[in-house]
Parts: sequence; structure tokens; C-alpha cells
Amino acid sequence: MAWLSLIIAGFLEAFGVAMINQWHTKRKWTSLILLALGFGSSLLLLSYSMRTIPMGTAYAIWTGMGVVGGTIIGMIFYGESKDWKRIFFIGVVISAAIGLKLVS
Repeated sequence: MAWLSLIIAGFLEAFGVAMINQWHTKRKWTSLILLALGFGSSLLLLSYSMRTIPMGTAYAIWTGMGVVGGTIIGMIFYGESKDWKRIFFIGVVISAAIGLKLVS
């Protein structure tokens, strides 16, 4: 259950990052509320998962999911660069997260 919580926390982290961009571009209060809910829920689930998963592993996977998710959201929805180097390094981050799961 802790790993599922951590994965959901990572997705909520990426969602929160997307809401930061929405807030900066459109200044709608719904974006700000969703930003707070996304990050707040993400932190609660991270905290829950850290009861079982070592802190270093949980934090690395959580931040990695936020980085990868935010980058992919930026590429798909906000026209950010889809250069092969960015995609390669997304793969490196994902590989590192999988490696941490395998050794934990």
C-alpha cells in the first residue's frame, strides 16, 4: 500500500506543478485551489508512504515523478521542447526510480 501511495503522491506532485503553470498564465482562483490541493495531498501521501519506505528512496521517487511528470506535461500541453536529449534524460530518471525500487 505504501508504494501505491507513493506513486499517487508522485502524480499529484506533477499535477501541482502543472497548476503552478496554470496559475502563472491565467490567474484563476481554481488553479490556485487545485495547486494547494495537489501539493497538500501529495505531501500527505508521501508522509504515509514514508512509514514503510526508507526516506531517501521515497523522496527520490516522489521528486523524480514530479520532474518527469512536469516535463511530460510541459511537452504535451505547453509546447515545450521535445528534443531527444530531454527524452533521454527522462528515461534516465525513470530508470533510476526503478533501480531504487528494486534495491529497496
